[in-house]
Amino acid sequence: MPNVPTERIRNIVLLSHSGAGKTILAEAMLHLSGVTNRLGRVEDGTTVSDFEPEEHKRGASVNTAILNAPWNGHKINVIDTPGYADYRGEVASGVRVADAAVVVVAAQAGVEVGTGQMWNLAEERELPKIIYISKMDRENADFDGVVQALQERFGRHLVPVCLPVGAESSFSALVSLIDPNADIPAEIADAAEEARERLVEAVAEIDDDLATKYLEGEEITTEEMVTGVKQGLMEGTLVPILAGSPLKEIGVTEFLDFVTGYLPSPAEMPAAASREPGSDEWSDLECDGDGPLAALVFKTAADPFVGKLSYFRVYSGAFKGDSQLFNASRGEAERVAQVFEIRGRQQEGVSELAAGDIGAVTKLSSVLTGDTISSRDRQIILRGLSFPPSVYQMAVFPKSKADVDKMTSSLSRIVEEDPSIAVTRDANTNQVIMGGLGDTHLDVAIEKMRRKFGAEMVLDVPRVPYKETISRRARVEYRHKKQTGGHGQFGHVWIEVEPLPRGSGFEFADTIVGGVVPREYIPSVEKGVRGALSDGVVAGYPVVDMKATLIDGSFHTVDSSGVSFEIAGGHAATKGLQQANPVLLEPIMKVEITVPDGFTGDIIGDLNSRRGRIQGMVPNGDGTTSVQVEAPQSEMLTYATELRSQTQGQGSFTMEFDHFQQVPAHLVERVVQTTNELNEKAESRI
Repeated sequence: MPNVPTERIRNIVLLSHSGAGKTILAEAMLHLSGVTNRLGRVEDGTTVSDFEPEEHKRGASVNTAILNAPWNGHKINVIDTPGYADYRGEVASGVRVADAAVVVVAAQAGVEVGTGQMWNLAEERELPKIIYISKMDRENADFDGVVQALQERFGRHLVPVCLPVGAESSFSALVSLIDPNADIPAEIADAAEEARERLVEAVAEIDDDLATKYLEGEEITTEEMVTGVKQGLMEGTLVPILAGSPLKEIGVTEFLDFVTGYLPSPAEMPAAASREPGSDEWSDLECDGDGPLAALVFKTAADPFVGKLSYFRVYSGAFKGDSQLFNASRGEAERVAQVFEIRGRQQEGVSELAAGDIGAVTKLSSVLTGDTISSRDRQIILRGLSFPPSVYQMAVFPKSKADVDKMTSSLSRIVEEDPSIAVTRDANTNQVIMGGLGDTHLDVAIEKMRRKFGAEMVLDVPRVPYKETISRRARVEYRHKKQTGGHGQFGHVWIEVEPLPRGSGFEFADTIVGGVVPREYIPSVEKGVRGALSDGVVAGYPVVDMKATLIDGSFHTVDSSGVSFEIAGGHAATKGLQQANPVLLEPIMKVEITVPDGFTGDIIGDLNSRRGRIQGMVPNGDGTTSVQVEAPQSEMLTYATELRSQTQGQGSFTMEFDHFQQVPAHLVERVVQTTNELNEKAESRI
């Protein structure tokens, strides 16, 4: 569509619990605005938003899609986000660049778990909000019940600005409570009068002059109503409630009119925080088309046809094609050829995008999600994006030898596309660990890597980085003697081993006197001892928190060498470990779990079954409780999915390593058996 000025742009993000109707609302907006010639369906995989094969397979959004619809001379940029909890990273990027949030609620389901979570995301960003009650044509649709539930959950400032005519199969229209000339059917006249009075009261509460006028019995004009609703939206003191059936395209025209008529343009939003490279001082950057260029990259995708696609929002200046620009975040020059408007998988070339608009460019070599694109002569950095931390980790392996070389680059590219995925290498287990927000999140990432990058990967539960140590002192002797004709090998040592406090690591000392072991051979003894500690005697895990002291020994003037004493030191250390009552240590994690109060008892019972030790419980004052607990890592490997199941998706947690602790004696044999099985599995892999 032709270049649209800033004041006629609207950037809205659609948020909801999974399956509430965001995507079909976006589809109806495109159809009614003339962008598409038919209404797609989620079930058929024909919507503009859900264009990835993974979305067709699952019948739900897994990516944030960018759309745009012209309406009444305006351009509405629609950011359609996934509702499933595993894709909160996608939601975070969409919320970051929106100017208003539309929280979609299904009329037959009401307020769901995801409704509250999405509301909180919009609240954190202080975005103006609209509630859209969708699926009014469905069986058991209950507009009044949903409104009541919304008000009980989020406040009385959530107020309908329209009323539905009929419900379920008889739902036929939407009537405005703002327009005094609206044609209101007789069957809802009383309800409409009562609802309008509540709306007038809510608007009057926003402004002191209107409040005085209302209390004195004077009529509030339509112009004052419109101004009051806009003011309440911006201040967060009024949240309008609309409704409709996108599938039947009832109430969607009214929604489009409301978006263009009441929601703010980018120029009306608070200034963006910006700074110069190398400076820690933040300043306000107004959304001004004549200002310096500053565009934030909020999403990166690997497109099979055009390559790397960088989605951005322009916060200042005009973003023009065929230009030399600069990645201010990384200090790299970038050549921009074509600028695109985005509509799902389609890219339409434009000459430029105005301040406040959203678009994409291809093949920027240095630019990653969160970077700021500016001009070289006026470099500006905008605040980046923050993504939820990964709470679900799995080990990732190449499926075949052909996939080994593709593994590193494919993992790097999937993280570039989805920064809520974290890829690390565990130094203790030497495994590559892939972290995300849940099992579905990682499964879809694996599917994308296969489809987009031709790399087949498999996931498995990660190994627990156990350690071993000793629990008592032992003194051992080892004599290494080997005669091969000519020079032989000889090294003789006495070593004393003793336990150290947790976290001490390893110490080596010697008390050699009289040269019984020449000084030049003592480092070789230490090297041999350290080498032996890499594989303990209980289950083959590294040994920690131990001191080894070389106390005696002997040497041969001809046959002794550094290698001989290294061998002797290694064997002596192993012998010492066996005699010093070796024990197995497991990592203990510090976990904080936040759940609704009603689930606290069940969560504590479950944690006790996981050998967790409750450290404290803190009521948060919002109907939730935070439980602090220390628990073995081995018991928490799949806790993200299990907590979600136990709390109907309402629980969350953070987890970090705290310390090592001895494995209970009755569990050691099980750990040893599991370790042997894992070793066999590892040997069977490439």
